[in-house]
Amino acid sequence: MRVLSLAILAVGAAAPAQAQTYDPRYPVCLHVYNRGINYYECAYTSLPQCNMSASGRPAQCEINPYFAHASQEPSARRDKRYRNGY
Repeated sequence: MRVLSLAILAVGAAAPAQAQTYDPRYPVCLHVYNRGINYYECAYTSLPQCNMSASGRPAQCEINPYFAHASQEPSARRDKRYRNGY
């Protein structure tokens, strides 16, 4: 029994792990569902552009959580303009 469980563990550990690939240069990703192999294509600048590529495929467009410009703070000018509206 111990040998069998060690063999199963060794086979499971030898399988290569697949890394998640989000490209931080693009704000929109296409999540493709393809017979047990799911992957992301982050190469779209807008949701309509991504939706055109997803049309007719088992895929869904999603906002890239690792987009490089997503974490920028709003500029002071924009913030000041917002406060003047009160």
